[in-house]
Amino acid sequence: MPVKIRLARHGKKGYAYYSIVVADSRAPRDGRFIEKVGTYNPNTNPAQVDIKFDRALYWIQTGAQPTDTCRTLLSSKGVLLKDHLLRGVKKNALTEAQAEAKFNEWLKNKENKLNAVKESADSKKKADNAKRLEAESKVKEAKLAEINKKKAEAEAAAKAAEAEAAQTEAAEAPADEPKAE
Repeated sequence: MPVKIRLARHGKKGYAYYSIVVADSRAPRDGRFIEKVGTYNPNTNPAQVDIKFDRALYWIQTGAQPTDTCRTLLSSKGVLLKDHLLRGVKKNALTEAQAEAKFNEWLKNKENKLNAVKESADSKKKADNAKRLEAESKVKEAKLAEINKKKAEAEAAAKAAEAEAAQTEAAEAPADEPKAE
């Protein structure tokens, strides 16, 4: 029975997440499987991949063939590298200590790269938020200046109307009083 490591789809339309499963190659995509060895959620940034490392390595070593996407996911978690290094140990190309040292060094580099990507994404997000806040404050200041200008014009018009009313009252007041002789 040919065995494959592949994805089984879950979730709703437009928001899928996947289980990484070991299944008979003749079984349907979301059908029966032998074992679930991990999950993959492409909806997060960066995509979240959780793998049972030992079980995935066991199935790779027993001959399970991963699909292209699963090969990429397993490679990103180091399962395929560990398999490669263990084959080198079996062939006496290196010792177990050397293989473990190479694998640990690779894990450190991978973690550093992932942290750098996360930090750059966070800094970009902060910069975008700062730009947006600055643009909003400029728009707010422009609206406030426009409102203050309208208020000043309204006050000036009210003062002019009061001054005009006072002048008309002053002009009419002496005319209304009878002259005493």
